Amino acid sequence: MIRIESDLDAMAIRRVHELAFGGYEEADLVDRLRAAGLALASLVAEEGDGIVGHVLFSALDAPLPTAALAPLAVIPAWQRRGLGGSLVVAGLESCRERGVQLVTVVGEPQYYSRFGFSSELGTRISSPFSLLGKVWMGMELLPGALGDGSVRVDYPSAWGPLL
Repeated sequence: MIRIESDLDAMAIRRVHELAFGGYEEADLVDRLRAAGLALASLVAEEGDGIVGHVLFSALDAPLPTAALAPLAVIPAWQRRGLGGSLVVAGLESCRERGVQLVTVVGEPQYYSRFGFSSELGTRISSPFSLLGKVWMGMELLPGALGDGSVRVDYPSAWGPLL
């Protein structure tokens, strides 16, 4: 089951990121973004009594409503079962409902292109991550949001050491 995170889920979400990534950076990022009030869509995948996956979409500073997809995590025992994809799809829909027009992500192009993210569109989005090449991608939730131009997006200080 995919649902919006509740206040009671914070520790379980930390655990998901720690298990999925083998460290604390992503879990700390989620905590900082949540504490800064930047979370636009924070969804969990729940199985039985436990949370097995999480995705966060957070607000970016840009001239049009823009969100970053990061991080996405599924605990290792539940990976490769479609939970990550279900979280991304539900999160994108939640962002669309909130009026977000553009979403960015740093990730594997083969994986994220299936949802509509494009490295080519990423070349039109300037950010601290622009220099990463094909792993820097964008997706217009509102078709034509960028028109024929480009845009600068700034990541808030809550992103901390990742910038």
